Amino acid sequence: MSYKSYIRSFIVSSLFLAAGINEADAQSLSNAQALLEPSGTQYFQNQYLANPAMAGFEKGLHLNAAYRHQWGGIEGAPTTKFFSADGAVGSRVGAGLHLFNDVAGLINRTRVAMTYAYHLPLTNPDQQLHFGLSLAWNVQRIDYKNLNGDINDPSVSAFNRRDNYFEAEYGMAYTDTKLNIQAAIPNVRSLFTGDNKAVDGGGIFFTAASYRFAVNEAISSIEPKVCYRGVRGYDNILDMGVNVSILNDVANVMAMYHTSKSVTAGIGVNILKTVGIQAMYTSQTGGIKTYVDGTYEIGATVNLFNK
Repeated sequence: MSYKSYIRSFIVSSLFLAAGINEADAQSLSNAQALLEPSGTQYFQNQYLANPAMAGFEKGLHLNAAYRHQWGGIEGAPTTKFFSADGAVGSRVGAGLHLFNDVAGLINRTRVAMTYAYHLPLTNPDQQLHFGLSLAWNVQRIDYKNLNGDINDPSVSAFNRRDNYFEAEYGMAYTDTKLNIQAAIPNVRSLFTGDNKAVDGGGIFFTAASYRFAVNEAISSIEPKVCYRGVRGYDNILDMGVNVSILNDVANVMAMYHTSKSVTAGIGVNILKTVGIQAMYTSQTGGIKTYVDGTYEIGATVNLFNK
């Protein structure tokens, strides 16, 4: 076996292990799960990625894009692209579009979601309840042209014959000028039908709480945040970290510790309160960090009509 073939086999085997199956179970590949790290931008830069209730939460139109590359130096390593657009379309209504594509070895997965959100002011206008519902269309395919093996393998053809399917996401949140509390269910259909296709990595639930402390001009704010995520077939994950904004939000530094024994750290700049750039690195999770590198991610935000 050539070096490239060995590496590709390693990647595919890793995907099988992450899915909780082994080579003897390859015939059931059509039911495989894949555990994905969430985008690092979902913690502070683009919370809409984690919770549909955050679509149109802030005034204006918000365009976000992110690119993530895992396991640098390994052929076939996962690369993921995110794009979202959200904004207010009325005094209380928000809407959003979320595009996701993940390529890992031979497996290519795409997800397109449309979101409706409703933002309900409470007695104090700065206090709001938020509700969001997304309908997502999911496509998963194996890339035949890069397959190093028998393209007539029944497990491969069975995977590609799977029907594309819809999924629903539901989220809620409470916000005021400082406090932000969230909860979301990323796979409503799977949760209630038991038919788990796990296109988004097997997420069961997402919860988060943060509090923004205003400081001074040099350090604009300090925002600690705690998230608790349920992942099907794995231990639930606690994320704990902080985002520090500097010089009237011109720049920021952030860090999150995950109980999967990894750390996400990033720095960012905000140009004229319109264009934001965030660069992040996530160390590899415990157990395989000796063998592969971590994850590099860069995210960009454009805020329009927010004056």
